[in-house]
Amino acid sequence: MDHNKKTERYQRIIEQLNELLTSTSDPDARMATIIALLHYKFEYFFWTGFYFLNKGELTVKNYQGPLACQVLKKGSGVCWAGINQEKSIVVPDVHKFPGHIACDSRSNSEIVVPVKDGTEAIIGVLDVDSKKLNSFDEVDSRYLEEIVEMIFAG
Repeated sequence: MDHNKKTERYQRIIEQLNELLTSTSDPDARMATIIALLHYKFEYFFWTGFYFLNKGELTVKNYQGPLACQVLKKGSGVCWAGINQEKSIVVPDVHKFPGHIACDSRSNSEIVVPVKDGTEAIIGVLDVDSKKLNSFDEVDSRYLEEIVEMIFAG
């Protein structure tokens, strides 16, 4: 998907979320809505979900797509890299990422965006996988970061 089309789609999604998320401040309800909307609006989103820190482990929360790994091996993979580096990570080819955790062998590219609570502490990540190589870029990173901030806003 070209940058302009992708940007326009994200902008429409953010408009929708601004309306949809006003009915509750519950983070789980907001995450479920965000995941459902993102997963079905982007054809290249194969797995879309959240992993949250729970007693030092990254445990799956709300998601759409095939079955997920319930707990990710500590310190390994793209999700832990996003937490440890405290930034979004775009991986064009997950098979070249050191320590990649393959919850589903059909995933070929990935983006991870840290989730921060109201105190700016990282408490988890938004994780999106694609079956295609090179699916994610700076447009995805920019808008997914904005969307993740909506979980605890207002």
